[in-house]
Amino acid sequence: MRTRSHARAGVALALGLLAGCKVGPNYERPPAPTPGAFKELAGWRPSDPQDTIDRGAWWSVYRDPVLDRLERQVEISNQTLKQAEAAFREAQAVVREARASLFPTLSTTTGVQRQGVGSVKTGSFSADGSVSGGHGSTVVVSDRFSLQGQASWDLDVWGRIRRSVESDVANAQASAADLASARLSAQGELAADYFQLRSLDAQQRLFASTIEQYRRALQIAQNQYNAGIVARSDVVTALTQLQTTQAQAVDLGVRRAQLEHAIAVLTGAPPADLTLAAGPLAARVPVVPASLPSALLERRPDIAAAERRMQQQNALIGVAVAAYYPDISLSAALSFASDALSSLFQTSGEVWTLAASATQTVFQGGLRGAQVEAARAAYDQRVAAYRQTVLGAFQEVEDQLAALRILQEEAKAEDAAVRSAREAVQLTLNEYRAGTVAFTTVITAQTTLLTDERAALTVQEARLVASATLIQALGGGWDATRLPAARSR
Repeated sequence: MRTRSHARAGVALALGLLAGCKVGPNYERPPAPTPGAFKELAGWRPSDPQDTIDRGAWWSVYRDPVLDRLERQVEISNQTLKQAEAAFREAQAVVREARASLFPTLSTTTGVQRQGVGSVKTGSFSADGSVSGGHGSTVVVSDRFSLQGQASWDLDVWGRIRRSVESDVANAQASAADLASARLSAQGELAADYFQLRSLDAQQRLFASTIEQYRRALQIAQNQYNAGIVARSDVVTALTQLQTTQAQAVDLGVRRAQLEHAIAVLTGAPPADLTLAAGPLAARVPVVPASLPSALLERRPDIAAAERRMQQQNALIGVAVAAYYPDISLSAALSFASDALSSLFQTSGEVWTLAASATQTVFQGGLRGAQVEAARAAYDQRVAAYRQTVLGAFQEVEDQLAALRILQEEAKAEDAAVRSAREAVQLTLNEYRAGTVAFTTVITAQTTLLTDERAALTVQEARLVASATLIQALGGGWDATRLPAARSR
C-alpha cells in the first residue's frame, strides 16, 4: 500500500510539473513590407483571353502535351527533388526523435550468477598419482537470479524539450517548403528551356524557308548574268549570302542540343536517352492575373520556408533561456533477487526506490547569457532573411509583369516590321528583275527581313518564358496549407 501511495504521489507531482510554463518568447510572425498592389499592373490589361487560369498542374495552361509529359517526369525522376525529399524525411525523423524525450525512459537488467565455495584436498603425491596424508572438503555451489527495472523521466518543467520539439517541427515544415520550392524551380527551369528549344525549332524552319528564298534569288541573279544584264559580282554576292545563312542555320543545332541535354537532366534521364522531335512554338501567351501582393506570403514556398525558420529560431531562444533553470527529473527502480528462479518474484526479494532530483548549474562564466544573446541574434537574422525573401518575391513578380507588358508592345511592333520587310523584299526583287535597282538593294531587304523575323521569334520566346516565370513567381498554384501540420508526425 505504501508503494502504491508513493507511486501515485510521484505521478501527481510529475503531471503538475509538466503543466508548468514554457520559458522564452512565444512565436508571432513579424510584419513584412507588403505593398497594396503591384505597380506594373496599373493601367495594363492583358490582351489575351483569361480562359487559361490554373486548373491543376500550372504548366497545363500552355496546352502542350510534350511539355506536360516532361513536367510530370520532373516530379518522378529529378535527382535534386529526391535530395530535397530525403532531407524532408530526415527532418520528420528528427521531430520524432525530439518528441521521444517527452516520455519516460524504461530499461531492464537481468542477471544470473553461479558461485562456488569450498576447499580442495592437500597432501603429498605418491608414485601412482594419488594423494597421501591429505584431507579436503566439499565445494558448495549456489545460484543467484536477479531482475531489475529502471525508469527515468525528465519532467521538462521549463519547456526546454517542448521548445526543442517546436523548433524541429518548424524546421520540418521549412524542409517541406524547400521541397516545394525545389520542385517549382525545376519545373520553371524546364519550361524556360523547353520554350527556348521550341524557339530554335521555329528559327530552323525560318532558316530553311529563307535559304530556299535565297536559292531563288541566286537563280535570278544567275539568269540576269547569263542574259548579260548584270555583272558576275551579283552572282557571287547572292551565293555568299546563301552560304552564310546556311552556316547560321547549322549553328542553331549546337544550342538546341544543349537545351535538349538540359531538359533530359531535369527529367532525371541521361542526355543520350532523350530526343525531342522538332515542334511548333506556342503562338498564344497565357497570362495568369496576379492576385494581391499579400497573397504571395501564403503562395510562395520560399517565403513559407523563411517564415518557418523564424519560428524554428524563436523556439531555440526558449531552449537557451531554459538553461537558467534547474533540470528536474524523476527516477524509479524495482528489483527482485532470489537463489531460485521459481521464487524470483517473491516479496522477500523485492527492493524498490523512488527519487527526484534537480540539477542546477551555479557558475559558467556567462555562458548561458551568451547563448541566449546568440539565439536572439540568430532570430533577428531569420527575420531579416524573411523580409528580404518577401521583397525579392515582389521584385520577381513586378519584373515579369513589366516584361509581359513591354514585350506585348514589342511583339506588335515586330509583327508590323516583318510585314513591311516582306513587302520590301518582294518589291526589290521585282525591281531587280526590271533592272531598276542594284542587287545590293535586294540583299539589304532580305537581310532586314531575316533579322526582323528572328527578332519576332525571340520576342515570342521571351513572352512565353516571362509568362512561365510569372506563374512560378506567384507560387505555381502552391499555398501554405500544404505544409505538414505540427502534429502530423
